[in-house]
Amino acid sequence: MSLNANNELLQRDQSHLIHSLHSQPAHAHGRVWVRGEGALLTDSNGAECIDGLAGLWNVIAGHGRGELIVAAAEQMRTLPFVSGYAGSTNPRAIELAERLAAICPGNINHFFFTSGGGESTDSNIKMARYFWKLKGKPEKTKVISRLFGYHGVTLAAMCATGISDYWPMFEPRIPGFSHIPSPYPYRYQGPPGVSQGLAAANELEQAILREGADKVAMFIAEPVQGSGGVIPPQDDYFPRIREICDHYQVLLVADEVITGFGRTGTMFGLQHWGVEPDLMQFAKGITSGYFPLGGIGVSDEIAAAMNDSGQPWMHAYTYSGHPVGCAIGLAMLDIIEGEDFPGQAARKGAALLGALREALDDHPNVGDIRGLGLMCGVELVADRASKRPFEASEKVGARVLAAMIDRGLVTRIRGDVLCLAPPIVIDDDLLHRIPGVIREAVDAVL
Repeated sequence: MSLNANNELLQRDQSHLIHSLHSQPAHAHGRVWVRGEGALLTDSNGAECIDGLAGLWNVIAGHGRGELIVAAAEQMRTLPFVSGYAGSTNPRAIELAERLAAICPGNINHFFFTSGGGESTDSNIKMARYFWKLKGKPEKTKVISRLFGYHGVTLAAMCATGISDYWPMFEPRIPGFSHIPSPYPYRYQGPPGVSQGLAAANELEQAILREGADKVAMFIAEPVQGSGGVIPPQDDYFPRIREICDHYQVLLVADEVITGFGRTGTMFGLQHWGVEPDLMQFAKGITSGYFPLGGIGVSDEIAAAMNDSGQPWMHAYTYSGHPVGCAIGLAMLDIIEGEDFPGQAARKGAALLGALREALDDHPNVGDIRGLGLMCGVELVADRASKRPFEASEKVGARVLAAMIDRGLVTRIRGDVLCLAPPIVIDDDLLHRIPGVIREAVDAVL
C-alpha cells in the first residue's frame, strides 16, 4: 500500500472515528496497522515494527495464534452468545471459572466475568460496598489507591486511577476516593530510619486513619504499576500492606490486569511476595487481546457472605461469561501453562533488563532502568545526579518515542518513562534488538 493510500486511510479515519485518548494532532501521523505475526506488527506501507508493549500490555501470546482463532470459531459455530444472568450459564464459563480457581491465590475461588479491566475495577468497588453492607458496616464505602496507579477510565475506575491527566475533563470526581504516594523506589522519600518499602506502605495506614477506618472499604493496587511507568515495589512493601489491611478491616484488591498470567515471572504478581488479596481483577492476558474479557476473583469469605445473604447482587453486564470469550480464555490457559509463560517472562525479562542496562547505563540522561519479569521501564531525566526531570514542555519522552517508532519499535510512554512489555513469546533475536533501538533513539533526541 502506498504512502498516499496510508494518508487516505488516516483521512477517512479522522472523518468518523473517535479514538481512545483522542487527539487530532497526535493522530495526524499515525500508523494504520494491517497485520501482526508473533511480536511484529506491519503497517499499511509494509514497514515492520516490534510490538514493544504487546498491543496494550495484553497480546502476551503474540499475534496470529491459531489455537485461539480455532477456539473462537468453534464456539461461535456452537453457541455464539447466551446470557450470563442468574438462571442461565454455559459450559465454557463454568470451565474457565474452574481453571482459574486452580491457579489463583488459595482463597480466590469465585469469579465474575466482565469485558475488561475498567469494568472489573467498577465491579470490585461495588462488591466491596456490598460485602460491608452485608457485614453490618454500610459506612465503609471509601476507596484508597495510589498515585501513578492505573485502574481504567470508566467513571469510578477513573477516580481510583492515580494519573491526574485523566481527571480534569470529567471532574468533579466521585467523593470517597483518595490516593497515597507510590512506593516508586527511584523517587519515593520517606522518613529516616525506616526502610523505603515500609515507609511507603505506612502511607496507607496514615490515609486510613485520616479517612476513618470505619469508612474505608478497600485499597486497590497493581503488584507492579504498569501504565504509571513500570514501578515494581520494594520486597517489604506488600507484606506490610497486607498487615495494615487486616488490622483496619480494609479489603485488599489486587489489580492483576497487566501483571496476571505470567507477565512478571509468576502466574500472578502478588505471588512474588507471598501475599493473598481479598479481591483481585484480571483482563488483557486472559485472552491475549483476541477477545474483550476480564473479571474479578472473590475470596471464599466474601462469596460466602454473598450467598448466605439471600439478597441478589444487582450488578450485571450483557457480556458477562460470554461463551466465545471464555472459550478463548480456556485456550489461552492451555498456552500459558503448556509453554510456561511465567518461566519465559522471568528469563526473557532478566535478559532484557540486563541488555538495557548494558546499552543505556552510561547515558547522562538515563536516570533509572527497572523491571520485574517481562516488564521494564527506562526513565529519562534532565540531570542524572539530582534526578531532575525534563520540563514537560520539552516533550522529551514523546520525541524519543517517535524516534523509536521510526526505527522499528512501537510502545507507549508515561511522561519521560519508556514502558516495555513485549509479547511473552517474543524470540530472543527480536528481544535483543530492543535496547539498541532505544539507545539510537535516545542519542538522536538528546
